Amino acid sequence: MNDRITLDYGSGGLKTSELIESLLVPAFDNPALSQLGDGALLEGSKKLVFSTDSFVVSPWNFPGGDIGKLSVCGTVNDVCMAGGIPKYLSLSFILEEGFLFSDLRQIIASIAEEARNAGVSIVTGDTKVVDAGKGDGIYINTAGIGFQRTDLPGKAAIRPGDDVIVSGTVGCHGAAIMMARSGLLSEDSPLRSDCMPLHRLSAAALDTASSDADSESGAVRILRDPTRGGVATTLNEFTEGLPFSIELRENDVPIEPAVDAACDMLGLDPLYCACEGRMLLVCDPSATENILEALHNVPGGENAARIGTVTEEMPGKVLLKTPIGGRRILSKLTGIQLPRIC
Repeated sequence: MNDRITLDYGSGGLKTSELIESLLVPAFDNPALSQLGDGALLEGSKKLVFSTDSFVVSPWNFPGGDIGKLSVCGTVNDVCMAGGIPKYLSLSFILEEGFLFSDLRQIIASIAEEARNAGVSIVTGDTKVVDAGKGDGIYINTAGIGFQRTDLPGKAAIRPGDDVIVSGTVGCHGAAIMMARSGLLSEDSPLRSDCMPLHRLSAAALDTASSDADSESGAVRILRDPTRGGVATTLNEFTEGLPFSIELRENDVPIEPAVDAACDMLGLDPLYCACEGRMLLVCDPSATENILEALHNVPGGENAARIGTVTEEMPGKVLLKTPIGGRRILSKLTGIQLPRIC
């Protein structure tokens, strides 16, 4: 590791993994943390799902949302990806001296609206103010608590032949943030962040799959929202250290033309661009069609697609099959392709 923290450590890729695995996990090691999921299952009279997140997005206001909407969706989605039903959020602001009250009111209104949409209550919080020049306007920290809906078996239950599904078009959030940051996004551009809560989509998938569960594990093996590092990095987290690979079919990955155009302009790969309202799931192939049908009937899931398959070739890797029949390896994100996007 370096002597100092660099932006690489916030990329969601290799350096982030290095920070987590070499410093945080050894210091705080416990069974709930060691799973390294989006949220942790906690034992009690009823199993709780608990997650926390911080938001430092720049610019704070972007096409399709703002830091307030993002802070609710990001934490709600983490609870959903752990098989939970989100119920409660904490909310903490770190404000920079000089931040406009009109902007703060807009952000608070976004938070309130999105909390209502997701069916969660904000029950505790905190506010701090730092000196001018020390905080870049506004940072938000949230924590989420929900009740367990489904006990997802996790990546250890993934088997060769399983299908990989994405709930919608990929890369929208990362592309929209970078175009807005670069000043290249026109007012009439169709490019928007995909920021949205996943409580309805995750419920549709899990409720549909529950009737397809086999004797060893549920039909849905794992859920994850591909935020920092995008689809490619998230799928690498599934395959790392395990005796299988995932092969994606490039033609089957839904990508909006506006995202393709933005990525071409910026020199980015949509598969490494963050999503903030999409979920990946790996499932038994017998459940795939039913899950897709259920997702297609939920707002935000109209473009859900089967994009890949679990295979036994090249264990530990994620492969992309191109339209001409070739294959290339998709590694974890390295460097700082998209800093400060969430």
